[in-house]
Amino acid sequence: MSESRHDPRHEAEFEDEALEQDDAIIGRVFRWSLAVIVGALLLAGGWFGLSYWLGSAPEAPVAETEVELDSLLESPDMPEPPSGRFVDVTESAGIDFVHFNGAYGERMLPETMGGGVAFFDYDGDGDPDLLFVNGDRWDFAPEDGGQRPNALRLYENDGAGQFREVTAEVGLDGVHFQGMGVAVADYDGDGRIDIFATAVGRNRLFRNTPGGFVDVTEAAGVAGEADRWSTSAGFFDADGDGDLDLFVVNYVQWSREIDMEVDYRLTGIGRAYGPPTNFAGTRDYLYRNDGDGRFTEVGEQAGIDVRNPATDEPIGKGLALVPADFDGDGRLDVFVANDTVQNFLFHNEGEGRFVEVGTEWGLGFDRNGMATGAMGVDVARHRNDDALAVAIGNFANEMSSFYVSNFRLPQFVDQTIGEGLGPATRMALTFGVFFFDYDFDGRLDYLQANGHVENEINQVQASQFYRQPAQLFWNCGGECPSTYRVVAQDRIGDLSRPIVGRGAAYADIDADGDLDVVLTQVGGAPLLLRNDLDNAHHWLRIRLAGSAPNPDAIGAEIKLEAGGSTQYRTVMPTRSYLSQVELPVTFGLGGTDRIDRVTITWPDGSEQVIAQMAVDRLHVTAYPED
Repeated sequence: MSESRHDPRHEAEFEDEALEQDDAIIGRVFRWSLAVIVGALLLAGGWFGLSYWLGSAPEAPVAETEVELDSLLESPDMPEPPSGRFVDVTESAGIDFVHFNGAYGERMLPETMGGGVAFFDYDGDGDPDLLFVNGDRWDFAPEDGGQRPNALRLYENDGAGQFREVTAEVGLDGVHFQGMGVAVADYDGDGRIDIFATAVGRNRLFRNTPGGFVDVTEAAGVAGEADRWSTSAGFFDADGDGDLDLFVVNYVQWSREIDMEVDYRLTGIGRAYGPPTNFAGTRDYLYRNDGDGRFTEVGEQAGIDVRNPATDEPIGKGLALVPADFDGDGRLDVFVANDTVQNFLFHNEGEGRFVEVGTEWGLGFDRNGMATGAMGVDVARHRNDDALAVAIGNFANEMSSFYVSNFRLPQFVDQTIGEGLGPATRMALTFGVFFFDYDFDGRLDYLQANGHVENEINQVQASQFYRQPAQLFWNCGGECPSTYRVVAQDRIGDLSRPIVGRGAAYADIDADGDLDVVLTQVGGAPLLLRNDLDNAHHWLRIRLAGSAPNPDAIGAEIKLEAGGSTQYRTVMPTRSYLSQVELPVTFGLGGTDRIDRVTITWPDGSEQVIAQMAVDRLHVTAYPED
């Protein structure tokens, strides 16, 4: 366990290190003329953002500016990002899911916000299966007599990347609700991974039993309020008692009546989905696992009920979360990405108590002190050092947010431009995001799924499109002035296909070591993209086998030392937007074929050191028994 970041004995030392880090970053920025970019981007971003929310779209002269700014980031001496060989195998792999959002013409806001996806091993055979979350017909919609879609669609993996739908076989057929997101974990410690699905209205918990999935929502006490709109969720040990608690993010106060009263419109179009600005905020849920299959909602006493001090009304408008240890004290904190209001960082004080420190630690607002349209989020040590990065996908005409800390100070700085994500992300409307090493060079790359919320946005903003391609950013490491370089659209294969992107997740679907990707889209088929990596880089994958009541060791930290570099991973499926990634962690090794040391810090704080693991294979590592 590291020393407290609030220890006054080390305050001066930490401040000196923070200044040194800031000086290094500033030096890089000025050397590459990035200071010029700041003013231009602020002007352009503010112009576009204001014009969109006012319902008009005068075209500001930014196209030429963008070309000039991008040229400042390029140099003939910089290495070229390796191509991303992503191949669309959705149909050939057996995935026939098509998302249904219930839209019938009145433009209800939830219709444009779903749906989630999860990679998880539901049958315990060692390979990742695939679960999609679907929508439903509205009760108030005109009756069309059609069959209602299943809210959950589960596809079983044969181990080689071929899938077969098993929804009916496992007891999930005939389940209907306006689904949003999903969280998966073995909450009862019986060795089988369970499903929690969020919704507009009542949430659902399905226990994985030998006879299939059983709806235990009422018995477990996790349905939530009937009029609440829940989005992302995640299981983790919030109170340090060993079992998995459940954090559920809630969006805005919503109903058809409220939506019609807000009556957001686009000039020349009519009713539109619009921003959440005129919808009231909500508070999130924290369910304490009582250890007997039941949960107790403890959000208020736990400290996650954030309210406006002037009105005493909840202010959260959450869309995504990621649990992570932000200050190295051995406890998992929770970051919540809020849409158009400040982001939250709930610092874990121990014994199930949290304090909201997002603004204090530099994560509440962007570099201009403004709240962003935050959607998806992920956290990683992207430089293979103590620096912790928080990446957030934002609304169109806003750059994605990229906050960086030196890890030992409770202070993050918005380094979106300096890290190389500035101009390339400003035009996109981003939902799902995650870090992963797509080319196995030992550095974490970054992917974001994009897609607008308005069907006809191109009619009022010529620079915007409803369907947008995903973006892949290569981690260039110390060889480039900025950490990340965008990979050109013609070099990322079928990942460049424009979709109305929402959820995003990754897993090794075909047991070849590299990480494959799934992207969901509103009202359409997902993209299942096989990573056909073609280089000689080595890799290592680790799956932890913990002990009850947390048999998958969610929250464990893994440090790998090899080839003079140190990499870090956390066993945490909850990240991105409405989605869950696989449990095994993956390390790219580049040309290194020898592991010096792997250090596992298990969720209970115990440490295990393993030397010289064989490369190019998956290792299943069990909790060391006394």
